[in-house]
Amino acid sequence: MPIPGHGRIWRALPLLCAGLLLLLPGTAPAAHREPSAAPAAHQEPSAAPATHRAPATPSAPDLAIQFEALLGQHSVLAADLMRSRIRGDDDFVQSANAALGKNTTAMTTLIGQLFGKPTADKFGPMWSQHIVELFAYAGALAAHDAEALDDARGVLVEYEQELGDFFADASKGRLPRSAARAAVVQHVGHLTEQADAYAAKDYPTADSLYRMGYRHTYDLGLTLANALLPTGDADTLKQPLWRLRSQLGKLLAEHAALVEDLTRAAVTRSPDFAASGQMINGNTRDLAAAVDSLFGPAAARQFQALWGDHVEQLVAYATATAGGDQAKQAQAKAALAGIETRTAAFLNGATGRRMSSAELEAALQQHDLMLLKHADAYAAKDYATAHDVAYDTYQEMFDLARTMADAFGATVAARLPKGGAQTGYGGMAAVVEQR
Repeated sequence: MPIPGHGRIWRALPLLCAGLLLLLPGTAPAAHREPSAAPAAHQEPSAAPATHRAPATPSAPDLAIQFEALLGQHSVLAADLMRSRIRGDDDFVQSANAALGKNTTAMTTLIGQLFGKPTADKFGPMWSQHIVELFAYAGALAAHDAEALDDARGVLVEYEQELGDFFADASKGRLPRSAARAAVVQHVGHLTEQADAYAAKDYPTADSLYRMGYRHTYDLGLTLANALLPTGDADTLKQPLWRLRSQLGKLLAEHAALVEDLTRAAVTRSPDFAASGQMINGNTRDLAAAVDSLFGPAAARQFQALWGDHVEQLVAYATATAGGDQAKQAQAKAALAGIETRTAAFLNGATGRRMSSAELEAALQQHDLMLLKHADAYAAKDYATAHDVAYDTYQEMFDLARTMADAFGATVAARLPKGGAQTGYGGMAAVVEQR
């Protein structure tokens, strides 16, 4: 599938029991069954360059970005879990469950850091239970069980109200109950509707909702942080550099998630490959739009060509891996090395040489190595490792976004559109929507 203005991307079981529960330590609700597998242990990838390390003691605004990141990641992981349940892919379901458990634990811990332990103690079980019902909903779709589908939908409605009320209460009146409920309803709607479309083999619609769900849930993190943080900390979220870090992180992390989705489709030659390609094309256009808003159209065109090459070679590697073609794997790796060098030089120039080419190239190499490791693990059907690497790759993108935003500087960041918390304070939205 072509990337606009560029080349082309290379083409390349039975269900688990219902009621899978992603439990947090010590929060087992009596009404639900234990998970079929405990969350996998966290596996660290090779160390990222030192220039991409976040501060040892994050500030409240730093934690707010982590909150956005974890909520966005939840949307991706939940959609992947539901899709694997619909396919009847037991092994992938197990590893997706473990990744969601890790994400839920991290989110609950973070809520404790931001808003206190009593708030976290209430959040954990409710969030786990809403994941259980999403799993049940996907199982009902897979079984073509209309009665079970209605039951799951009804329970989800109850959890939507409870979660919305929880966030409204935690905000102490700063977030209206109706707005909080509407936000949770929309989040769950994106997940169930993408599952409906996926089960119907309407992959373009499913993937459009997949991206929409990610963006909405990520931005929900900002809306909640703005309502729940003390006023002084919330004011920081409006500053240009913070907004740039947030929005670059959203786009770069989505890139990692969508590349992994596309390489999985390439490895299995699944029927949603073309739709997955369109998803990553959309993200590439959005990243180019961000570059356009910061540095102008000429830079955006140069970036889009480089980034398109980057995606193509990752997919070429995945396809070669699936076919056991070591020569083509080596070709893809060599091509990626050249792209890393050229992209680093481009970003070095774009930032007025405030980022060294060597450090940038090292960061891009780390990014590609993690994506290649994911493709290797997935092709070997080592889904636990694939999910661990994918989880860490997603998180690593926010360190890269921070480094890039700091190098771009406040003057460049101030060019971002202005907006309210509900729109990410503008972010890249106004530019992206024109594309």
